[in-house]
Amino acid sequence: MDMERERLKILVVDDTKTNIDVLEGILSNDYDVCVALTGNKAVELTERIRPDLILLDVMLPDMDGYETLRIMREKNILQGIPVIFLTAKADSKSEQLGLNLGAVDYITKPFNPALVTLRIKNQLQLKQQRDHLHELVDEKTADLRRTLKVMLTSLGSLAEYRDPETGEHIKRTQIIVQRIAEELCKNPKFAKTITSEYVENLATAAPLHDIGKVGIHDGILRKPGLLTQEERKVMMKHTLMGYDVLREVTKELHDNPMVRMAAEMALGHHEHWNGQGYPNHKKADDIPIGARIMAVADVYDALVSKRPYKEPYPHDVAVQEIVKSRGTQFDPDVVDAFLSIASQLPEIYEEFKDTSSRVIRCDVESDK
Repeated sequence: MDMERERLKILVVDDTKTNIDVLEGILSNDYDVCVALTGNKAVELTERIRPDLILLDVMLPDMDGYETLRIMREKNILQGIPVIFLTAKADSKSEQLGLNLGAVDYITKPFNPALVTLRIKNQLQLKQQRDHLHELVDEKTADLRRTLKVMLTSLGSLAEYRDPETGEHIKRTQIIVQRIAEELCKNPKFAKTITSEYVENLATAAPLHDIGKVGIHDGILRKPGLLTQEERKVMMKHTLMGYDVLREVTKELHDNPMVRMAAEMALGHHEHWNGQGYPNHKKADDIPIGARIMAVADVYDALVSKRPYKEPYPHDVAVQEIVKSRGTQFDPDVVDAFLSIASQLPEIYEEFKDTSSRVIRCDVESDK
């Protein structure tokens, strides 16, 4: 059985009872009519009830309709809601002012019921068409975003197949990065930067931090022991290789923020807070925040994972190693956020523990 279609809401802003009664009489059979007697009340109701259309009188007791509309636009509460001015006398200068402020039409008093109904109907139909187009655009954008995420995940898998580190490493660091970021956004210093969209992009980009390893020779990448100094210099180039690959992708995708973030993480996840890292010896806030978060996640994972040249560190010992490098290798704020989620990590590692018997090559020994 078809559900009854929800009635559209019209907000009438007028302080004259006669005008309100006339408009309610014209509109109430087809629409839900809400009334505001002042400009301030109109602003409040627009935020609260989200009307589908606003009829706004020019002359109001607290401020005129033009100022009311200006405030609505400044507060960004209209978001596509059409506004029609009501006025006893519409001269060309006033109409131009209202239209410049974003009004879609003028209705003059006394009201002609047929004309009021037609103008409102036309504007609501236009709004519904715009809303439908926005929905189609949003749907298409979401499809493109999903496609990009799948492509980036697949690209990240190249590093997994090329480097014998397991897929579990990628999953674990991805989860740690996301949880650190979610904790870090509670810090006022990062509240504006680390939004929910930023966290989503960061988690998607995280598996690409070692994509540059696809360019490292097998003799180094798969060596089952510590690297020589020369081999380590070659291994360190994976940060630059990964960055170069991903920056080329961003050019093709018009500087997509998700891919740009992946490039920054690939380049900067071995930089140190004190400037003693590589490849560019950046320090402190010059290192992108995503790379600073990945640095902690990557080193923690390396510490608690088995390597051919070391046994895994216990969780508590690994956490203390991270703490020791707070303010030297790692951003102090990131370490503090890491400590807030550290108790969750043993459970994550139980779920995504290594099962591969392949030889593992990791370059974290250059940091620790």
